[in-house]
Amino acid sequence: MVNETVVEAAMPGKVPKVVVIVCLLRGNKVLLGRRRSSLGDSTFSLPGGHLEFGESFEECATREVKEETGLDIDKLEFLTVTNNLFLDKAKPYHYVVISMRAVLADHQQPQNIEPDFCDGWAWYEWDNLPKPLFSPLEKAVQDGFNPFLF
Repeated sequence: MVNETVVEAAMPGKVPKVVVIVCLLRGNKVLLGRRRSSLGDSTFSLPGGHLEFGESFEECATREVKEETGLDIDKLEFLTVTNNLFLDKAKPYHYVVISMRAVLADHQQPQNIEPDFCDGWAWYEWDNLPKPLFSPLEKAVQDGFNPFLF
């Protein structure tokens, strides 16, 4: 449990941001990219991004995957939601993360459309994920999260 007084002192008047991530599946593999960001730099994470005002989770997931990878997705469904605090940084963050699952709409190859934010995309077997994982994904995996089992 996080001390609420510490959080309020670190982020007075701040509110959490909502992010939608997508477990994009192909066979027994999931799409991951290596981050280029002040938060989780050089770690592997799923495609996704901030929920825009008035947008549904499905719309956000579809838009973010397209913007980051150029891929069209299908069979989109909700998996879970997590609460993620990053208090060890000079600038603390609080994200509510909506996890979705999808498959490719047809046979496509991911493109690195945002090279300033990602070193590239590749498919990884869920039982053999690359290291290091972005901390929220690492924690989810350690807690038993598996997008293939829902």
